[in-house]
Amino acid sequence: MVSAKPIAESAELVAPLLVGQTVPAVDTVTLAGEKVSLQKVLNNKPTVLFFYRGGWCPFCNVQMGQLQEIEKDLVDLGYQLIGVSTDSPADLQKSMTKEELSYLLLSDFDSQMSQAFGLAFFTSQKVTDRYLAKMDLQNPLQKNAAGDERLVLPAPAVYVIDNEGLVHFQYVNPNYKVRLDPQLLLMAAKLAK
Repeated sequence: MVSAKPIAESAELVAPLLVGQTVPAVDTVTLAGEKVSLQKVLNNKPTVLFFYRGGWCPFCNVQMGQLQEIEKDLVDLGYQLIGVSTDSPADLQKSMTKEELSYLLLSDFDSQMSQAFGLAFFTSQKVTDRYLAKMDLQNPLQKNAAGDERLVLPAPAVYVIDNEGLVHFQYVNPNYKVRLDPQLLLMAAKLAK
């Protein structure tokens, strides 16, 4: 497994995997709670891989619905669609049912995958306290450079990856309220073929 990149002190400071780089060797967790390598999940298939904060995030839920609407188009292009969040496998299952999703969701509860992709960041103390209280999140806290225990989230991101794990397109925005338009993603997927 690749060593994880450091967790950024804020969403604006993430250093994401870039176009032309290869997907890192990292483990993830399936809906069934099974730990598997990302390479096994990708299975040498062209993939649209997206990172989102969690099923508790309304902006993420809108994005997941938009991606559900274009999933058939992506599949017709030869892609598989996979979502990754810090939700537990049980919470992922709730999202699958609530949002009526047909694509695969993976759990990055410990943020190892988002760290390997350079997307992980510490939330502020105020945000950590608010999210833990209001959303009843059970995610493990991690210590930042100052030694404060904080919640770690991924900056929302979308990657178009070929069958060899090479990134052909990526969109990362530290502003969690701004997501990639699904039609732009479809265009990027077509161009990457």
